[in-house]
Amino acid sequence: MHIIIDGYNLIRQSDSLRRLERFGLEAGRNGLIKKVAAYKKLKGHKITVVFDGWVQGPDEEERFRENGVNIVYSRRGEPADAVIKRMAMAERGKEIVVATSDRNIADTVVKSGGVAISSPDFEARMNEEEMRMMVHGGEFCEEDDYDMPKSGTKKKGAAKRRPKRERQARRSLIKL
Repeated sequence: MHIIIDGYNLIRQSDSLRRLERFGLEAGRNGLIKKVAAYKKLKGHKITVVFDGWVQGPDEEERFRENGVNIVYSRRGEPADAVIKRMAMAERGKEIVVATSDRNIADTVVKSGGVAISSPDFEARMNEEEMRMMVHGGEFCEEDDYDMPKSGTKKKGAAKRRPKRERQARRSLIKL
């Protein structure tokens, strides 16, 4: 699975990362990359974080890796939104999840066969995984390890199967 993150969107939607950004844009970016790198270490997914180079960015798109996370800065004059949309279209047919709260990007991702998740929801999933690791002493545990009550009622009537696109999106989000 490939997770693409709208970097500044996530920073500005997160309370903790927004606090870091008050010390400077670089501090916010570094905090996000550190958090995402820890999540990648836990889950092993391919992760790309895209930042705007809109006003003061380089003439060409810049790509590099830090702690196993791919980082992309859009070129000057091009918003990160355009880069994310282009990446989603290029990975059409592959398993892709985009973390953004931008409705326009989310619609494009869904049309290209991917799954979009809001930035706050994605951050909550990252925090949940981090907590799960802390609770279990650094050992990865599955959802089945939790003592969650199971519903014992048997449903009656015709099964209501969700549309194929919804089922595929649900399978992708479960892997997060």
